[in-house]
Amino acid sequence: MIVKKLPLGPIGANTYILGDETSKKAILIDCTGDCLEIKKALDNDNLNLVAIFLTHGHFDHVLGVNDIKKIYPDVKVYINKEDEVLCQNIAVQCAHFGINSCDVPKIDEYIDENSKFDISGFDIKAISTPGHSKGSLCYLINGELFSGDTLFYTEIGRCDLFGGSFSEIEKSIRGKLFVLDDKTIVHPGHGQDTSIAYEIKHNAYFGENSRY
Repeated sequence: MIVKKLPLGPIGANTYILGDETSKKAILIDCTGDCLEIKKALDNDNLNLVAIFLTHGHFDHVLGVNDIKKIYPDVKVYINKEDEVLCQNIAVQCAHFGINSCDVPKIDEYIDENSKFDISGFDIKAISTPGHSKGSLCYLINGELFSGDTLFYTEIGRCDLFGGSFSEIEKSIRGKLFVLDDKTIVHPGHGQDTSIAYEIKHNAYFGENSRY
């Protein structure tokens, strides 16, 4: 599986391009901005974009959705319905951070952790991880975890934004993520990669050596 990370948008949130070398199909995890940069990266590997999986509905992870759909009109966009309200109120979110707004992102299908996906070359499991937002999803794809803003390198997603809850993010990380194979690579929504094993030991909030 090809994995490319593109920090894009006004605060450099990570868009991930995942490509299958055989089928040449590609999916995005989040769509954070600069559709031309995303298209260039797809074209460089002759990949055909078929789907966008959104980890949650905060503005910095969805700002590029409508622009990329203009280039790839058949691409399907997925998100948890719990974050529909965030998408509908993207202008309020952007104003809160002094960011230029965009139109409400166009969502094709609402999903949860029971949803099934049939995309050649990808074994995709959605994991419900509320806490950073009500509808936060992590995606376990071909054995690698795309954690959105739930779990970062030694850190966790902030819980003081729209739909956040510290108690929920603790349950999500301890009960849903830390039980995964500890060799699992973690690709977060901001910053550098980590692993489940490393976070179990070193995460500042919930690791064995927690400082809080």
